[in-house]
Amino acid sequence: MKYISTRGSAPELSFEEAMLTGLARDGGLYVPAEIPQMDPDDIAALAGLSYEETAFRVMRPFVGDCFSDQEFRAAIDRAYAGFGHAARAPLVQLAPNHFLLELFHGPTLAFKDFAMQLIGQLFQVALERRAERVTIVGATSGDTGSAAIEAFKGLNNVDVFILFPHGRVSEVQRRQMTTPTETNVHALAVDGDFDDCQAALKAMFNDFAFRDGVRLAGVNSINWARVLAQVVYYFSSAVSLGAPHRKISFTVPTGNFGDIFAGYIAKRMGLPVERLVVATNQNDILHRCLSGQGYHKGPTQPSISPSMDIQVSSNFERALFDAYGRDGSAVAQLMEELAAGGFDVSQGALEFLREQFQSGRASEDETLATITDTLHTSTELLCPHSAVGVKVANDLRDPAVPMIALATAHPAKFPAAVEQASGRHPALPPRMSDLYDRPERVHRIANDLDALKNHIRGHIAK
Repeated sequence: MKYISTRGSAPELSFEEAMLTGLARDGGLYVPAEIPQMDPDDIAALAGLSYEETAFRVMRPFVGDCFSDQEFRAAIDRAYAGFGHAARAPLVQLAPNHFLLELFHGPTLAFKDFAMQLIGQLFQVALERRAERVTIVGATSGDTGSAAIEAFKGLNNVDVFILFPHGRVSEVQRRQMTTPTETNVHALAVDGDFDDCQAALKAMFNDFAFRDGVRLAGVNSINWARVLAQVVYYFSSAVSLGAPHRKISFTVPTGNFGDIFAGYIAKRMGLPVERLVVATNQNDILHRCLSGQGYHKGPTQPSISPSMDIQVSSNFERALFDAYGRDGSAVAQLMEELAAGGFDVSQGALEFLREQFQSGRASEDETLATITDTLHTSTELLCPHSAVGVKVANDLRDPAVPMIALATAHPAKFPAAVEQASGRHPALPPRMSDLYDRPERVHRIANDLDALKNHIRGHIAK
């Protein structure tokens, strides 16, 4: 299995090389050269299996010979052993043919744990085998950072630096990043928004002297292994509702497009997906683009669903690569235009995207109302991001086709918004009950690339 860059001029890599590299040296994102297929019998055979066994069968073709079956199974088992629900990703019924996929039972209470816990285990196996050490730098709008720190803290072969926008994540998200005591993890509060953090991260990867000097690796959703791990729960949930013998639809609250792209990969593999619905908050650049208005950046509006407050959705580049016939030079041109403010999508590419994705948006008031209404009608308490997904799913679902809305975070991660809507203060799980009492360790830093690089150079293990 080989991986190629969406911009067409970086060398092909193996799965392990693509995982450890993160961003391609031409600035693109790695994608499989070919998408492995699962026939209906293979999909039907997933029924009744554990989540771990489903994960092994779905992901194994993408890994090639980089990990033995024994290594890969052991990494999967370690990754999900700390989840708080035996099903890992349980389904809850909200209404007839409308379901919620709870993805918040991992150690940091967000869907990012499904990928990050596995990547941490795979990194450790690969780096020990190579006798190498790397520096992981990530940018987060809230959940990726805490999931990365939880996955990599205390590991011998990595230093981890997480950039997050100062004052623009919830208190729970911040404390999950700033309270770990392991010395190999570092939380950096950047004076800017998420797009500033993401731009700095990409600039570091494109500075090859810095990149090679600190042995830079990335675990943002630019990393293909992140997307691959998220493909699994599309299969596990769809099979539990009757796939491949019936079609299933999904609605995904998304800002960076990684989670919905995982659903697209599942569909390309053969999962019978009726609809893939992109749900956005008031920062609705993806919805506007899919509505034919082009992809043009605007100011980021802070919201009660802050993990979706994004204007530059990194993984959308992967969808554009397929929409433009896997023409890397065309994608590279679009990304140059995006750096200058935005681009229009060609008619053929837009038709391709609309065949694959539908979209909708939820305002702040609609998000709050959905939290209230869902609690009253189903007793399920939603975080604001999950509420965006449920609202859009209600708007666009076909009552005859099962619709699964992805619940991406535990409501306790966003207590103010949840309490405003429901009158109920969501409690943290017992294992995290002392989170507000733990001392914080964080470095506030200017939105300045040189300052960030100097800080990282000065704090990596020698």
